[in-house]
Amino acid sequence: MIRPVDPAPCRDCGQAPANVRLPRGRLCHRCKRRRHYHSERCPGCTQTRPVAYLDDRNRVVCADCAGVELSLFACAECGREDHPYGARCARCILTERLTLLLTDPSTGDIHALLRPVFDELSSASRPQSVITWLKKPPGTGARLLGMMACGEIAISHDTFRALPSDRSHNYLRELLASLGVLLPFVATIERMLPWLATKLTELTDEEANLISRFAHWQVLRRLRTAAANGTLTKGSANVARTQINAAIRLCRWATAHTGTITKMTQADLENYFIEHPGGRNTQYAFVVWLRRTGLNTAIYLAPHEMTFPEVVVSDEDRWAQVNTLLHNDTIRLYARIGGLFMLLFAQPLTDICTMRAEQIALYGDQVTVRFGDTPVQMPAVFDDLIRTYLARPGVPSITSQDHGWLFPGRSPGSHLVTENFRAELVAHGVRPGRSRHAALFGLAAQLPAPVLADLIGVADKTATKWAALAGRSWSPYISARRSQ
Repeated sequence: MIRPVDPAPCRDCGQAPANVRLPRGRLCHRCKRRRHYHSERCPGCTQTRPVAYLDDRNRVVCADCAGVELSLFACAECGREDHPYGARCARCILTERLTLLLTDPSTGDIHALLRPVFDELSSASRPQSVITWLKKPPGTGARLLGMMACGEIAISHDTFRALPSDRSHNYLRELLASLGVLLPFVATIERMLPWLATKLTELTDEEANLISRFAHWQVLRRLRTAAANGTLTKGSANVARTQINAAIRLCRWATAHTGTITKMTQADLENYFIEHPGGRNTQYAFVVWLRRTGLNTAIYLAPHEMTFPEVVVSDEDRWAQVNTLLHNDTIRLYARIGGLFMLLFAQPLTDICTMRAEQIALYGDQVTVRFGDTPVQMPAVFDDLIRTYLARPGVPSITSQDHGWLFPGRSPGSHLVTENFRAELVAHGVRPGRSRHAALFGLAAQLPAPVLADLIGVADKTATKWAALAGRSWSPYISARRSQ
């Protein structure tokens, strides 16, 4: 009786059985998978590919450098080695699943309106993530896309308005809008509409009519203006909800005490604040709106006193924060860069979030960033952080014609919001508002107001006010500049 010869041990781990044959040696299935899913830089051609073959110099190299015609790691369909996903690559599998999902049964081709969705998802930088999203339970995104492709539901905003405003539906809606399949919309405002409708059902018809007019023509109108200017934040939406809630409280109180808010007097308003102390700021917008529209001109609230911000962060503390962001690798890189834009160049978080890739330029060893009209050269160490960030996957290329957000968000076509930066910075001792005031104070003491406004993109009046607060008069500079 002839005993079968035991298979040779794995060349990598030394374990048996090693059933994967190579021109030189064998691999077990576990090591083959590791080599396949964890590409390395080939010492022969310097490309990042699966390396598992031995060349004449006994180096572990890729298939081309080893002279192997058919790579063990190549996709059985397209022949590529990247994005492994079993016998075929993830991109081939994704293309197949998207084709089945988005095909219009009436034409046998990809639905005409959903073609941008197919192109975007099939060309994703990481197709494995899209496959996971498509099969993620309960599969809401894939299910809705399939129903749209089959004509079961309309491809419109009305379809989403009738659905729950949850994360899955919101993501798909933002994806369709970013690709031009749906008209652009402001997600923050759209999510307020169901909330407002629920609030109105709790009021009388007269109260609901009044609050609805105030909400749509005053509060939401301001939010839309902020969105058009790129300054809409989560904080702005929270203030809007607070103002609407405050208006509802005042309306209910007026109904109970005076019959209707249109009959409220100044004495009644003061009595309301006795029962609800500390509510003057939140009621100000509603009272001003009542007077401006002529619904009640008998009540009045004094406007807020405009005070100049205080500088409570010392210059020493500010530079200590700069040092932390420059050298602490545990902080997310985007937060380090955004925080340094704020601490060094006094940029507000709202402007940092909406920066475009085209605002950065590379000139040899120099990195320049344009905040205003003039490019500003970044200091040493900081420029290396920016280069490292630009080299990461998913960050828009500064050399492409289609410039995207410098700090892209998770939702399609969106940028990171201020809360992403603020939470990370506050966790490491950087208070954005206070630290920016310290940066403005320090810059205003060193630069003439016109130069400061030109470099960091603030208004001339703002730069002049900060120069006055810093105790520096740049009148001689302005006179000299005009004489040139």
